[in-house]
Amino acid sequence: MERIVILTGAGISAESGLATFRAADGLWENHRVEDVASPEGFARDPALVQRFYNDRRRAAAAARPNVAHEALARLQRDYPGEVTIVTQNVDALHEAAGAEVLHMHGAVNSALCAACGHRWPAPEQMQPGEACPACQAPKARPDIVWFGEMPYYIDEIERKLSNCSYFVSIGTSGNVYPAAGFFRLADSVGAHTLELNLEASHSASQFAEARQGSATELVPAWVDDMLAEVS
Repeated sequence: MERIVILTGAGISAESGLATFRAADGLWENHRVEDVASPEGFARDPALVQRFYNDRRRAAAAARPNVAHEALARLQRDYPGEVTIVTQNVDALHEAAGAEVLHMHGAVNSALCAACGHRWPAPEQMQPGEACPACQAPKARPDIVWFGEMPYYIDEIERKLSNCSYFVSIGTSGNVYPAAGFFRLADSVGAHTLELNLEASHSASQFAEARQGSATELVPAWVDDMLAEVS
């Protein structure tokens, strides 16, 4: 059975209006990464961090999946082999299109208790010191993997990569570990590797194929090709 592992990044959601909020100067919406995306930043100023993710949550809730999200959901539904979608994005656009995904960096619509690990749907506005509905500790935080924390599902993702026939990287630079190692693991087991990106990443030349263009153009075309091969 053919097995496909797909990694998606911010580029696939940009055309749904969720542009990357990390700018070229390293700031996130005029905030330092350390201030809004690290455990230390949350400990220092929880109100700022909650406000930051409240804004992200509101934007994500208003966004709609585009044809690239829909094409991947169609591939997952219609391809006779196994299709695993791993995303670095924290929006729910893949799910809204009908796909099942592994959110390695968490989900902005989810809340996490830092005391007991309980998860629950995040309210539209989270406040500092909110109580966990399970243990009542005032330790509610966004269910986001911050810098310095271990991404979710890494063992499962690595198992999928170690048995995949295809690895496709969509809309991501792939420069940050552990995602930067996904290509190497897939390549080491002989998987066909493909990058679909608006512009070639620094590692594009290492892929067996690299195509440049918008996700809404490249992804549906690639999915059509994959489904045509098995029809």
